[in-house]
Amino acid sequence: MTRGSIFKLFAYAVVAGAITTAVAVFIPWLPTAATRQADRMWFSIWFAEIIAIVVFAVVAAALIYCVVEFRVKPGDTSDGPPTHGHTMLEIIWTAIPTVIVIAITIVAAIVIHDNGKAGTNPLVIKVVTQQFTYQFEYPNGKTFNILRLPKDRNVKLDLSSKDVIHSFWVPAFGQKTDAVPGITTSIVITPTRTGYYPIICTQLCGLGHALMRSEAIVLESTEYDSWYASAGEAPAAAAGGTDGKSVYTAAGCGACHVFTAGGSAGTIGSSLDNLSVDAAKAGEELNDFIRSSITDPDTFLAPGYAKGVMPSTYKSSISGAQLDSLVQYLAENTK
Repeated sequence: MTRGSIFKLFAYAVVAGAITTAVAVFIPWLPTAATRQADRMWFSIWFAEIIAIVVFAVVAAALIYCVVEFRVKPGDTSDGPPTHGHTMLEIIWTAIPTVIVIAITIVAAIVIHDNGKAGTNPLVIKVVTQQFTYQFEYPNGKTFNILRLPKDRNVKLDLSSKDVIHSFWVPAFGQKTDAVPGITTSIVITPTRTGYYPIICTQLCGLGHALMRSEAIVLESTEYDSWYASAGEAPAAAAGGTDGKSVYTAAGCGACHVFTAGGSAGTIGSSLDNLSVDAAKAGEELNDFIRSSITDPDTFLAPGYAKGVMPSTYKSSISGAQLDSLVQYLAENTK
C-alpha cells in the first residue's frame, strides 16, 4: 500500500470511530449506577463497548476504502487477479478475536465473582413473589411491599415464588434475578446512592404482569436504622401519600382487582365494584368489611377464589392513615 492509501484508510477509521464514539457517549444507554455491583457491570459493558468501537472503526474503514478504491470502472468486465489465501492475514484475524474474547471473558468472570460476594454480616431480606406483588420480609419478622435498604451495606436478597416464575429487576442496580417456585435464588446488592428506584418484574407472569411493580428506597444508614428500630413503620409519603386513590395505585391493588373508579381491570382477585353486596352477604358493615378484607383477606372469600391468593401483608406495609383513606375511598366508590 502507498502512503496515500494508508492515510485514506486511517482517515476513514477516524471518521467511523468518531461517529460511533459520539453515539456511544452522548446517548444515555445506561441508567446511573446506584450500587457497587452496577458500577462493576457498567465497567464490563464499557470495556466491551470500547473494543467494539475500535473493531467497528477498523472494519468500516477497510470496507469504505475497498468500495472507493477498488470500484469497477465503467466498461471494465475483466476479473480481478486470482489470490490463493494469505497465511499471515488468516493468523492475525484469528488471533486478535481470540485475544478479545478471552479479555472480555476474564473481565466478566471477575465481575460475576465479585458481585456474588455478600461479605460478612450482610443484611438478609426474603423476597416472596406472587401474582402480582412483591413481599419483603426483614429479619425482625416484619413484611412490607416496599423495599427499604441502607446505603453502603451489603444486602442479600433471597427470592422465592408462590406460583409462577417472576423476576426482580431494578434498572439502576444492574442485576436481574428470577424468582422460581420451589427453589431460592439470591442476589447481592450494595447501594451507593440514596433515592427511590422502581422494581420491575421482567418475566411474563400472567395478565397482570405489566402492573407488577414495587419500589426500592435507599436510605442513609442512620435513617434506615431509625426506621428499622421503629418496627418498620412506613412513612406515609413512601407509599403514595394518604389520598385514597394514591394508596390504591401505589399498593398495586389494580393489578388484581376490577374497580371502575380506580380505572383497573385485574382478573386475579374479586371485583371491587360491588363491595356493599359482598358486605351484606358477610353480615358486616361496609367499612368494617373492607378493612378486614384488606388486613385479613382470607376471612371472607368471594365465590371462586381460594385462600392465600391475596397477600396478608397490607396491615403492616401501609400506615394506619393510609388504610383509613383506602377504606374510605373504596366505600365511597363502590356500589
